[in-house]
Amino acid sequence: MAGASPETLDALLNALRELNARQIRETQQHWRRTLPFADYIVDRWDKAKALGFSEGASVYDSCLVLGDVRVGENTWVGPFTLLDGSGGLDIGNNCSISAGVQIYTHDTVEWALSNGRVSAETAPVKIGDRCYIGPNVVISKGVTIGDGCVIGANSFVNRDIPGGVKAWGTPARVIGITCEKADSSD
Repeated sequence: MAGASPETLDALLNALRELNARQIRETQQHWRRTLPFADYIVDRWDKAKALGFSEGASVYDSCLVLGDVRVGENTWVGPFTLLDGSGGLDIGNNCSISAGVQIYTHDTVEWALSNGRVSAETAPVKIGDRCYIGPNVVISKGVTIGDGCVIGANSFVNRDIPGGVKAWGTPARVIGITCEKADSSD
């Protein structure tokens, strides 16, 4: 608002504060939660559409989206996440990507060690349909996670995870099977 008067800026600031206070009250009454200010005014489904994500997908405004990211139908991407598609990222349908998840399709290890003489390395990441990725999971470049997986909170996924399993840890390892895989093995 270059050139705006101090009075105009004060009025705008007061209007934004009133909007924030009203949104906090309404959201707290209805959902028993509060959100960062931008998430009160940026519609998650509109942001997903603007990014070219599939029908019914939603993404919080606090999510950082880089490069070529494809997200399937009805997939929820939580707050404070990072979706790095610089090497290509494909997330399936009906997935839940929890708060704080970081998915990388590149790294700059060799770039840093070579004093910038070597380029960043990239490799695509694919997450299948019906996956739950727990809070604060980090997924490194080149990983494929199969359909129907559960990845436990705070895990570091640096290798492929087959479909229908539960995996967690640092590095993540298969711990068991999901109900879906157990039901289909009869």
